[in-house]
Amino acid sequence: MVSDELWAEIAPLLPPRAPRRHRFPGRKPLDDRKVLCGILFVLYTAIPWEYLPQELGFGSGMTCWRRLRDWNDAGVWQRLHEVLLGRLRAAGQLDMSRAVIDGSHVRALKGGPKTGPSPVDRRKPGSKHHVITDAGGIPLAVSLTGGNRHDVTQLLPLVDKVPRIKGIRGRPRQRPDRIYADRGYDFDKYRRELRTRGITPVIARRGIGHGSGLGTRRFVVEQTIALLHWFRRLRIRWEIRDDIHEAFLALACAIVCWRRLQRSKS
Repeated sequence: MVSDELWAEIAPLLPPRAPRRHRFPGRKPLDDRKVLCGILFVLYTAIPWEYLPQELGFGSGMTCWRRLRDWNDAGVWQRLHEVLLGRLRAAGQLDMSRAVIDGSHVRALKGGPKTGPSPVDRRKPGSKHHVITDAGGIPLAVSLTGGNRHDVTQLLPLVDKVPRIKGIRGRPRQRPDRIYADRGYDFDKYRRELRTRGITPVIARRGIGHGSGLGTRRFVVEQTIALLHWFRRLRIRWEIRDDIHEAFLALACAIVCWRRLQRSKS
């Protein structure tokens, strides 16, 4: 499941493992690459951790869960995402002339932090995935909030969360020239905040009929959200711990970037 090329990107980012004890060393740790395959298997299939098939050789579900947690705490997935964004920029695949932002609701069956009564699902517990992409739909940053949080509350946090993207000589690129958003982000206060950051807001106005033409630019973020939700573990939030779900979300963004990079080479 993990190609040699992808593993070559991930392996240098993994934290060094603690040396084994000389006395009573215990069982030898499972190879990191095999554990990553187990994590991806859960991400793709949404199988419960405890049901991860042992015959696959990926280790136990608890082993994979612990490595996912530890690697997330070490910032592996975020650094992987940044590295791949730099690769995309170097390949001429990243278009920062504009960015597009949107959010999507997912059910949170077990509750937990960053959940809330969903206004679109009869007040059942839910969460929101907030995504900002470049002009071509490449995910630049994501965030997780409760299902009752307004989309506009994540506008500035997501803009500020976009990393400094390297890849070519010169100053790293972080700010897009323009941001496209739907009527849910129609607040003059946030337009002013974007302008202070050097970004031109292009946000649909409430009360104006459909057909403004912004949809021809905004569809890419909806396409990216659909790609993220193609990973079955992200369609429904099964994790009580928000950091574990955020780890899956960051890993999925990195995989989307990796696929786009591979497609650009073909």
